Amino acid sequence: MRLTTKGRYAVTAMLDLALHASRGPVSLNDISGRQGISLSYLEQLFAKLRRSGLVASVRGPGGGYRLSREDTSINVAEIVDAVNESMDATRCNRKGDCQEGLECLTHHLWLDLSDQIHNFLSDITLNALIERREIQATAARQDERANSRIDLLLSSEGSN
Repeated sequence: MRLTTKGRYAVTAMLDLALHASRGPVSLNDISGRQGISLSYLEQLFAKLRRSGLVASVRGPGGGYRLSREDTSINVAEIVDAVNESMDATRCNRKGDCQEGLECLTHHLWLDLSDQIHNFLSDITLNALIERREIQATAARQDERANSRIDLLLSSEGSN
């Protein structure tokens, strides 16, 4: 069992959104630049996140996305679930038909593991992640890099 790119990117993008929420709506272009996730992929993920009620879109100049609830009430499992990501450690998608149509010997072990992972991620909110020092340091580094790229672009445009 492994969390695929879809689930990882959704959590990363939501964390970025939560980190920058105090500045108003956050554009997908900004998230894309900071996190290195393609804009078209983010658009697909945010459509699912919006349908699940985790984000709201803001139209117009200065528009983008915002969290639909407080970051203390959005957990990682909800985000992963919203993008239809499976956290299933069984090879049969929980159906119990893993061995010639019947449950295999370890079916319930892998079911229990899947439930433990989901419960673990349910206990971690976006706010809990934001409060971690290492995440704050990483976000500051990403913001600095993004601002440097913007400054470089502006200076090169000014010299033309």
